Amino acid sequence: MSFHYKDIVPWGRSFDEYLDMFNLSEDDLARDIVDVGGGPAAFNSGMHQRDAPIISVDPIYQYSEAELRQRIQETYKDIITQAFGNRDKFVWTRFASVGELVAFRRQTMETFCQDFETGRQQGRYVVAALPNLPFPDRHFDLVLSAHLLFFYSANRDLAFHLDAVRELLRIGTEVRIFPLVDVNNSFSTFVLPVIRELKKDGIDSSVEGVPYHLQKTGNQMLRLWRSGLTQLPFLDRFQTSPAACISSDP
Repeated sequence: MSFHYKDIVPWGRSFDEYLDMFNLSEDDLARDIVDVGGGPAAFNSGMHQRDAPIISVDPIYQYSEAELRQRIQETYKDIITQAFGNRDKFVWTRFASVGELVAFRRQTMETFCQDFETGRQQGRYVVAALPNLPFPDRHFDLVLSAHLLFFYSANRDLAFHLDAVRELLRIGTEVRIFPLVDVNNSFSTFVLPVIRELKKDGIDSSVEGVPYHLQKTGNQMLRLWRSGLTQLPFLDRFQTSPAACISSDP
């Protein structure tokens, strides 16, 4: 059995999951961060509790809390049914079973829902969608995007991915995208073309392992930055050798 979604579905990850998905350090968390395609994740709430700057962006933030709860409930049964049918695609270490995973997801999305209306009033939740975001150039230190680009390769084409990643790079100094596999654990066919095209724009990149490992093949993120910014302090903690970077050569 394979996962099949007609479009992007609301399914939120926790603050701690974000730490592992993007290998975020305490120094990273002190940076000015935007989470693009955040959906019903609890990362924004967790950052706010730390009094750290955070903005999350998603078109679903146009809806009220009640409407979001309804949308989550409407897609919930299908997601769970498919998860049970695809148990073999996951590593059951962080969660012992599909049931435990589901309970945790519900708790995470409840945290989001309880924070949403207040966060929207405070400007922490912004209604917008890739590839057009309402922020000035280089407005953020760090741009995160989880379970959107590459993950929904069956729902969004290469042109969209290129436009979207270029927009992420426009608004931020560094971009991290997780995971690099699609919903069925296949390494996205768009990763290498995106890297090669961005190399022509003067963008450096590396594929890096991360602590988060739920999908069997989904424990890597793509990190991107402009070539002229390679001396920035945030790069010092990464042990990135030339061999670890994806070449722009065919």
